[in-house]
This record gives sequence, structure tokens and C-alpha cells, in this order.
Amino acid sequence: MTTPADTTRMPALPRDGAGIRRLGGVARDRARATLRSASDISLVVYALVLGGGLGLASADYATSGGYPFGGVTVGPWTAWPRAGAVGADPYTRAVNARRGEIPLGVGEGLLITAAQDDEGRVLDAGCTYSVAGVTPPARAWTLTVAGRGARPNGASSLREAFTSTEILREADGTFVITLAPQAQPGNWMPMPRPSGPVRLALRLYDTPVAASAGTLDRSALPAIRRNGCRT
Repeated sequence: MTTPADTTRMPALPRDGAGIRRLGGVARDRARATLRSASDISLVVYALVLGGGLGLASADYATSGGYPFGGVTVGPWTAWPRAGAVGADPYTRAVNARRGEIPLGVGEGLLITAAQDDEGRVLDAGCTYSVAGVTPPARAWTLTVAGRGARPNGASSLREAFTSTEILREADGTFVITLAPQAQPGNWMPMPRPSGPVRLALRLYDTPVAASAGTLDRSALPAIRRNGCRT
């Protein structure tokens, strides 16, 4: 009795050399196609990882310092009239969120920062500076020093700011604040860390210049002069 043909039986392998060569060529073509597909996927994954890494790095750099856009430069100082505006750009909002600060809104006051001295040199925590002169008219103001990063472990909490109500003034109404690593006579503001860049932030409250920051005159802002650095 004959048995029906098994439809699941594997096709017979070619026994001649030409058939074997054809079978080997098909296998090579399939292997090449698999390699090309894997290479394309790897390239896509690499591009995504590289783009994500560069995006995170650029975002960290753009938000780790001051505001990247919208500043009005006056000597070493830069005024930020739109830092607290409702329509502030995304980078400005990201800087505010990273610092955990509530910026002055338009009409409340004006933020003015400085990261350089009058000679254009970066403010360094290892140096001594004189911040002297006057401020634009305002109901009140504060001058704060800050550095990038956290305070060193074990460092004592010292003064980080002066206000218009407590500062010692000269007879003509001007003032001199000494920004230095070691204690100084008069208005001394210590550096926040032994070394590295620092930044000054002058906040004017209820000031008429908030609406016209572009008209600020250099003589209306304090001079920043470097007196020396630790060797």
C-alpha cells in the first residue's frame, strides 16, 4: 500500500556543484541583508543617543550660569528686565527653576548681574574686589554674591548679601563693599568658596529704571575693581 507524499518534507539538497554554489550565494545574500539591517538600526540608536547626550549637555550648560538671552549690558553689569516676565523665553524659565528662585516681575523691580570686573576679567573667588559707587534710584536694593555649584562641605554660613538699609556709606552717600576671601574692615562680603567663578546680583526694588533698562548709565552702577589675588 502506497503512502501519500509528506508535504512537510524538506526539499532535497542539490547534489551538483552549481546547486551548492547557488545555495551558498543565497545564504550570503541573506547574511549581508541581515548585517545591513543591523547596521542601520545601530546607526539610528547611535544618532539618538548622541543627540540626546548633546541636548542634555547643552541644556545643562545653558541653564547652569546666568540667563542666556534678553540682557542689557552696561559695563560689567547686565540688566535682565524680562527675567520675571510672563512671556519669558524657555531658557530663562529653566534657569529660574534650576535656581529655585522667584524672579522679580515686570514692575516689581530689576535684576542686574555681573560676572566680570571693570577690566573684563572673570570674577574669581580667590581674588579681592572693591564694589564701589552708587546704585540706580530704588526704594530698596540688595547685593548678593553667589558661585556656581554648592558650598564646600564644612564651610560656615557667612554673609552672602548687603541691603540698602544696613550698608555703611561715605559722607557723600557712596559706598564701598570689599569682596574678599578673608575678613576686611568696613563692608566685607566673603567669597562663597575658596576658588572658582562668582557672580554678583544687584536687585532693585520698586525702581523707575525697570521700565527703561536700556537707558541705564554706567555711572549709575557700582564700579568693580580687582585689588589682588592669592598666589
